[in-house]
Amino acid sequence: MQMTCLQHVPFEDAAGIAEWAADRKHDLRYVKLYAAEPLPQLDDIDLLVIMGGPMSIYDERLYPWLTEEKQYIRQAVAANRHVLGVCLGAQMIAAAMGGRVYATGKQEIGFFPLHLTETATRSPIFHELPDHFLAFHWHGDTFTLPPGALHMAKSDAVPYQAFTSKNSRVLALQYHVEATPQSVAALIDNSVMPPTGPTVQPPEEMKQFKQYPAMRQLLWTMLDAWSWA
Repeated sequence: MQMTCLQHVPFEDAAGIAEWAADRKHDLRYVKLYAAEPLPQLDDIDLLVIMGGPMSIYDERLYPWLTEEKQYIRQAVAANRHVLGVCLGAQMIAAAMGGRVYATGKQEIGFFPLHLTETATRSPIFHELPDHFLAFHWHGDTFTLPPGALHMAKSDAVPYQAFTSKNSRVLALQYHVEATPQSVAALIDNSVMPPTGPTVQPPEEMKQFKQYPAMRQLLWTMLDAWSWA
């Protein structure tokens, strides 16, 4: 399949998603929005991936390309394309589908548990996942559930962490289950860390995380199901 990944900053790429794509023989290309690369025609895309970034979805004055990107995502969802959003990407999808994106007033940064909803047990994407699992988080904004979307996961700090469309072709993940040691280190090294606390782990603790094989299995299970929805 032809995969396109919208990249917002140089230090946040597709990470584990790219590993899955290579193993499944999908053709993955990046569109570097921060470098003003043009968006491709939707007809040329089978799977669209929108990655994260330090900006908010409403920062169009600082990042003018956000305006066109939001319209592009709205069109992709309306055209029934396979669309996956991670962190900022999930928030962009939420807004495109009619949800509200807003600042929580606190940041959730580090490896924290997620809890699946009852709806997730019947989802073709989530039903094989455990009820609780660890994933990497790095966000201060969140979203409300868009009309018609299905709520899949929550954390102790944030009620809406994942949702799908009814046909499962749209998958929004506010957390980073695609994280690798390299992608986590890149985020830490390119970010200004807030004070540590209940929802913010120290960088040293994040870099010592060892459970990447378990996260990788979760990611691949979801992506295999999503790509065939």
